[in-house]
Amino acid sequence: MNVHDSERMSGLLEAAGYVRAEEGAEPDVVVFNTCAVRENADNRLYGNLGQLRPVKDRHPGMQIAVGGCLAQKDRDTILEKAPWVDAVFGTHNVGALLALLERSRHNHEAQLEILESLEVFPSTLPTKRDSVYSGWVSISVGCNNTCTFCIVPSLRGKERDRRPGEILAEIQALVDDGAIEVTLLGQNVNSYGVEFGDRLAFGKLLRACGEIRGLERVRFTSPHPAAFTDDVIDAMAETPNVMPQLHMPLQSGSDRLLRAMRRSYRSSKFLGILDRVRERIPHAAITTDIIVGFPGETEEDFQTTLDVVERSRFSSAFTFQYSKRPGTPAADMPDQLPKAVVQERYERLIALQERISEEENARQVGHEVELLVTAQSGRKAGETHRLSGRAKDHRLVHFSVPAGAEEPRPGDLVTLRVTEAAPHHLIADPRPEEYSVRRSRAGDAWDRSQAESCGAAAPATAGAAPGARGSVSLGMPSLPVRVG
Repeated sequence: MNVHDSERMSGLLEAAGYVRAEEGAEPDVVVFNTCAVRENADNRLYGNLGQLRPVKDRHPGMQIAVGGCLAQKDRDTILEKAPWVDAVFGTHNVGALLALLERSRHNHEAQLEILESLEVFPSTLPTKRDSVYSGWVSISVGCNNTCTFCIVPSLRGKERDRRPGEILAEIQALVDDGAIEVTLLGQNVNSYGVEFGDRLAFGKLLRACGEIRGLERVRFTSPHPAAFTDDVIDAMAETPNVMPQLHMPLQSGSDRLLRAMRRSYRSSKFLGILDRVRERIPHAAITTDIIVGFPGETEEDFQTTLDVVERSRFSSAFTFQYSKRPGTPAADMPDQLPKAVVQERYERLIALQERISEEENARQVGHEVELLVTAQSGRKAGETHRLSGRAKDHRLVHFSVPAGAEEPRPGDLVTLRVTEAAPHHLIADPRPEEYSVRRSRAGDAWDRSQAESCGAAAPATAGAAPGARGSVSLGMPSLPVRVG
């Protein structure tokens, strides 16, 4: 969701005449979109702001803006700690970014604007998508749950649902622009429709996505186990372009801790959902979120989590050490665990999930998969000369192109056979007869975007930012690396 918001911020700025700064250049505007889920986000923000101060001192007219969840939470604190910041805005008024920058420029003083409720639904704002072949689509913002560890509801507000017609119109616009994949976003996507009184709305929305011609892949994140119903499983199984992938946050396998977290389900219900999904979609890949070291977690609680993870056979897991967030009920709970205990348990969980991930990936060896080729390749691509893509179940696959075979573009689809497995990715080095390319509209859109980017350095004067001389560069300057 933060990536989606960042695309909206970039879209607003580029629509006003800003252009992305070249690598290594000192930009005129730097915008931080912040997260507040974990404590390290605070540290990273203030560290980066500190490093930017001398950059701004030697660059007259440079502006720095801070938005997102941390801005919503800290408000005046940001300007107290970093008075060289020019604009601070929250989660509910992303659309105010341009006006705040201009007011700061005109008034020669920092601007702070934090709204308590949503002003404009983010998806109605211009966007600068990171990918031409896939896109994010918000179906709701905010959350009605009261998980004791989570600060998001107080920063994003109560759930607000978009009307289905608006969502489908945005998806159609993305498809018309060349995208063949969309991911539906919501803090709790499967409670979609509660605001307008239709508890089956999410399953209906998935089925409606299946009617959009040219849309080949539909994903969604994240559902909540407490509200996950069989009609959604049926919609996933019966809608061909809904991918066989499910992210289902567990958080803990201990029923005692789930109660303390106010998660509204128990491990038996969670495992039952996974069983029903796999019954209808046997080849589904299921991922999860897990918190280690929640206040009061005993060794028995943690062992129960390990047992549930073993049984669940997740293809991968996002694992987190509990982060105490002021303002949440869990922050004031007794029995906060020592760091050493949390670290040791975290390492045991990582080791278990790494083993399971590698075993589950090994089952893919020899299978034929269709990949949506991505623009990003693996870290070792320079050595291996492999490209990368995502399978229908979202597994990452690094693949080679057989000698003499057609090389795909990002956005094209390749079909090949998996030859090796690792915990976090698959490898495919196919023989020529095991490899085929399907050129797609998304690949055509990639070609167009590359052709357009070749002329992006020309000054953007039409609709330029107020007070700007031609184009104004937007980006992040190179910062010195701290050691130790």
